[in-house]
Amino acid sequence: MRRRVVAVAAVLGWTGLAIQLYLIFYSRWTLAASLLGGLVSFFSYFTVLTNTLVATVLTCELTSRESAARRWFLQSWVSSGIAVSIAVVGLAYNVLLRHLWHPQGWQWLADELMHDVMPLLFLAYWWFCVPKGTLRLRHIAVWVIYPLVYFAYSLLRGHELAVYPYPFIDVGTLGYPQVFVNAGGVLVGFIVIALLLIALDRWRAPK
Repeated sequence: MRRRVVAVAAVLGWTGLAIQLYLIFYSRWTLAASLLGGLVSFFSYFTVLTNTLVATVLTCELTSRESAARRWFLQSWVSSGIAVSIAVVGLAYNVLLRHLWHPQGWQWLADELMHDVMPLLFLAYWWFCVPKGTLRLRHIAVWVIYPLVYFAYSLLRGHELAVYPYPFIDVGTLGYPQVFVNAGGVLVGFIVIALLLIALDRWRAPK
Protein backbone atom coordinates (compact mmCIF):
# COMPACT_ATOMS: atom_id res chain seq x y z
CA MET A 1 0.00 0.00 0.00
CA ARG A 2 2.81 2.41 0.87
CA ARG A 3 4.46 1.76 -2.47
CA ARG A 4 1.20 2.47 -4.31
CA VAL A 5 0.69 5.75 -2.47
CA VAL A 6 4.26 6.83 -3.21
CA ALA A 7 3.73 5.90 -6.87
CA VAL A 8 0.61 8.05 -7.07
CA ALA A 9 2.46 10.94 -5.43
CA ALA A 10 5.36 10.62 -7.87
CA VAL A 11 3.01 10.61 -10.86
CA LEU A 12 1.19 13.69 -9.55
CA GLY A 13 4.51 15.43 -9.00
CA TRP A 14 5.76 14.84 -12.54
CA THR A 15 2.29 15.65 -13.93
CA GLY A 16 2.24 19.09 -12.34
CA LEU A 17 5.69 19.84 -13.70
CA ALA A 18 4.80 18.55 -17.18
CA ILE A 19 1.65 20.68 -17.35
CA GLN A 20 3.54 23.79 -16.29
CA LEU A 21 6.31 23.14 -18.83
CA TYR A 22 3.73 22.60 -21.59
CA LEU A 23 1.98 25.86 -20.73
CA ILE A 24 5.24 27.80 -20.84
CA PHE A 25 6.27 26.19 -24.14
CA TYR A 26 2.84 26.83 -25.66
CA SER A 27 2.91 30.47 -24.59
CA ARG A 28 6.41 30.93 -26.03
CA TRP A 29 5.41 29.18 -29.26
CA THR A 30 2.38 31.42 -29.79
CA LEU A 31 4.62 34.46 -29.33
CA ALA A 32 7.28 33.01 -31.67
CA ALA A 33 9.73 33.23 -28.76
CA SER A 34 12.63 30.91 -28.01
CA LEU A 35 11.64 27.57 -26.50
CA LEU A 36 15.09 27.37 -24.93
CA GLY A 37 14.32 30.65 -23.20
CA GLY A 38 11.08 29.07 -21.99
CA LEU A 39 13.02 26.16 -20.52
CA VAL A 40 15.35 28.57 -18.71
CA SER A 41 12.32 30.48 -17.42
CA PHE A 42 10.72 27.22 -16.25
CA PHE A 43 13.71 26.33 -14.09
CA SER A 44 13.99 29.88 -12.75
CA TYR A 45 11.19 29.28 -10.24
CA PHE A 46 11.91 27.93 -6.77
CA THR A 47 8.57 26.12 -6.96
CA VAL A 48 9.60 24.21 -10.07
CA LEU A 49 13.07 23.35 -8.79
CA THR A 50 11.73 22.13 -5.46
CA ASN A 51 8.91 20.12 -7.01
CA THR A 52 11.50 18.52 -9.29
CA LEU A 53 13.51 17.48 -6.24
CA VAL A 54 10.35 16.15 -4.59
CA ALA A 55 9.37 14.08 -7.64
CA THR A 56 12.94 12.78 -7.88
CA VAL A 57 12.97 11.58 -4.26
CA LEU A 58 9.61 9.85 -4.70
CA THR A 59 10.83 8.20 -7.90
CA CYS A 60 14.00 7.02 -6.15
CA GLU A 61 11.83 5.52 -3.41
CA LEU A 62 10.04 3.45 -6.06
CA THR A 63 13.09 2.21 -7.94
CA SER A 64 14.92 -0.86 -6.71
CA ARG A 65 18.05 -0.42 -8.80
CA GLU A 66 20.89 0.90 -6.66
CA SER A 67 22.75 4.00 -7.77
CA ALA A 68 24.75 6.81 -6.20
CA ALA A 69 21.95 9.28 -6.98
CA ARG A 70 19.31 7.06 -5.38
CA ARG A 71 21.36 6.57 -2.23
CA TRP A 72 22.02 10.31 -1.98
CA PHE A 73 18.41 11.43 -2.42
CA LEU A 74 17.09 8.84 0.04
CA GLN A 75 19.41 9.92 2.85
CA SER A 76 17.29 11.20 5.71
CA TRP A 77 18.95 14.59 5.87
CA VAL A 78 18.57 15.13 2.12
CA SER A 79 14.90 14.14 1.99
CA SER A 80 14.26 16.20 5.11
CA GLY A 81 15.88 19.29 3.61
CA ILE A 82 13.67 18.91 0.55
CA ALA A 83 10.66 18.53 2.84
CA VAL A 84 11.50 21.88 4.45
CA SER A 85 11.81 23.52 1.04
CA ILE A 86 8.50 22.17 -0.29
CA ALA A 87 6.76 23.25 2.92
CA VAL A 88 8.10 26.77 2.33
CA VAL A 89 6.80 26.61 -1.26
CA GLY A 90 3.29 25.81 -0.06
CA LEU A 91 3.22 28.36 2.74
CA ALA A 92 4.83 31.19 0.74
CA TYR A 93 2.41 30.72 -2.14
CA ASN A 94 -0.69 30.62 0.02
CA VAL A 95 0.37 33.53 2.24
CA LEU A 96 2.13 35.83 -0.24
CA LEU A 97 1.05 34.99 -3.77
CA ARG A 98 -2.32 33.26 -4.02
CA HIS A 99 -4.30 36.50 -3.75
CA LEU A 100 -2.34 38.12 -6.59
CA TRP A 101 -3.81 36.06 -9.40
CA HIS A 102 -6.57 33.61 -10.19
CA PRO A 103 -5.40 30.96 -12.69
CA GLN A 104 -7.92 28.96 -14.67
CA GLY A 105 -7.98 25.60 -16.44
CA TRP A 106 -4.70 23.77 -16.80
CA GLN A 107 -2.78 26.57 -15.09
CA TRP A 108 -5.02 26.19 -12.04
CA LEU A 109 -4.36 22.45 -12.00
CA ALA A 110 -0.59 22.90 -12.26
CA ASP A 111 -0.65 25.50 -9.50
CA GLU A 112 -2.71 23.34 -7.17
CA LEU A 113 -0.50 20.31 -7.75
CA MET A 114 2.77 22.15 -7.17
CA HIS A 115 1.73 24.48 -4.36
CA ASP A 116 -0.84 22.50 -2.37
CA VAL A 117 -1.00 18.82 -3.29
CA MET A 118 2.71 18.01 -3.49
CA PRO A 119 3.72 19.82 -0.28
CA LEU A 120 1.11 17.84 1.65
CA LEU A 121 1.96 14.54 -0.03
CA PHE A 122 5.70 14.94 0.45
CA LEU A 123 5.34 15.93 4.10
CA ALA A 124 3.20 12.83 4.56
CA TYR A 125 5.91 10.80 2.81
CA TRP A 126 8.51 12.33 5.15
CA TRP A 127 6.38 11.51 8.19
CA PHE A 128 5.71 7.87 7.31
CA CYS A 129 8.65 6.77 5.15
CA VAL A 130 11.83 8.70 6.02
CA PRO A 131 13.85 7.13 8.87
CA LYS A 132 13.86 9.29 12.00
CA GLY A 133 16.44 10.12 14.62
CA THR A 134 19.37 11.20 12.43
CA LEU A 135 18.78 14.93 12.00
CA ARG A 136 20.93 17.50 13.79
CA LEU A 137 20.84 21.28 14.03
CA ARG A 138 23.93 21.49 11.83
CA HIS A 139 21.87 20.20 8.91
CA ILE A 140 20.03 23.52 8.79
CA ALA A 141 23.27 25.23 7.76
CA VAL A 142 23.41 22.90 4.75
CA TRP A 143 19.71 23.19 3.91
CA VAL A 144 19.74 27.00 3.75
CA ILE A 145 22.42 26.93 1.04
CA TYR A 146 19.73 25.99 -1.51
CA PRO A 147 17.40 29.00 -0.98
CA LEU A 148 20.34 31.37 -0.55
CA VAL A 149 21.93 30.32 -3.83
CA TYR A 150 18.54 30.52 -5.53
CA PHE A 151 17.99 34.05 -4.17
CA ALA A 152 21.42 35.19 -5.38
CA TYR A 153 20.75 33.67 -8.81
CA SER A 154 17.33 35.36 -9.02
CA LEU A 155 18.81 38.77 -8.21
CA LEU A 156 21.60 38.31 -10.76
CA ARG A 157 19.19 37.13 -13.46
CA GLY A 158 16.76 39.91 -12.63
CA HIS A 159 19.53 42.50 -12.84
CA GLU A 160 20.52 41.24 -16.29
CA LEU A 161 17.03 40.66 -17.73
CA ALA A 162 14.84 42.91 -15.56
CA VAL A 163 12.62 39.87 -14.90
CA TYR A 164 12.05 38.50 -11.40
CA PRO A 165 10.23 35.20 -10.72
CA TYR A 166 8.28 36.46 -7.70
CA PRO A 167 6.84 39.92 -6.93
CA PHE A 168 8.22 40.02 -3.39
CA ILE A 169 11.79 39.97 -4.78
CA ASP A 170 11.14 42.35 -7.68
CA VAL A 171 13.96 44.87 -7.20
CA GLY A 172 12.65 47.09 -9.99
CA THR A 173 9.40 47.65 -8.13
CA LEU A 174 10.41 47.36 -4.48
CA GLY A 175 14.09 48.28 -4.38
CA TYR A 176 16.89 46.28 -2.79
CA PRO A 177 16.20 47.18 0.89
CA GLN A 178 12.61 45.92 0.78
CA VAL A 179 13.58 42.86 -1.25
CA PHE A 180 16.18 41.88 1.34
CA VAL A 181 13.64 42.40 4.12
CA ASN A 182 11.15 40.17 2.28
CA ALA A 183 13.77 37.52 1.56
CA GLY A 184 14.91 37.66 5.19
CA GLY A 185 11.36 36.99 6.31
CA VAL A 186 11.11 33.95 4.04
CA LEU A 187 14.49 32.73 5.31
CA VAL A 188 13.32 33.05 8.92
CA GLY A 189 10.24 31.02 8.01
CA PHE A 190 12.50 28.42 6.38
CA ILE A 191 14.59 28.11 9.53
CA VAL A 192 11.51 27.87 11.78
CA ILE A 193 10.12 25.05 9.64
CA ALA A 194 13.51 23.34 9.69
CA LEU A 195 13.62 23.52 13.50
CA LEU A 196 10.11 22.09 13.69
CA LEU A 197 11.06 19.23 11.39
CA ILE A 198 14.12 18.41 13.48
CA ALA A 199 12.00 18.46 16.63
CA LEU A 200 9.52 16.06 15.04
CA ASP A 201 12.40 13.87 13.86
CA ARG A 202 13.74 13.60 17.42
CA TRP A 203 10.26 12.97 18.82
CA ARG A 204 9.71 10.09 16.40
CA ALA A 205 13.21 8.68 16.77
CA PRO A 206 13.41 4.99 17.77
CA LYS A 207 13.67 4.68 21.54
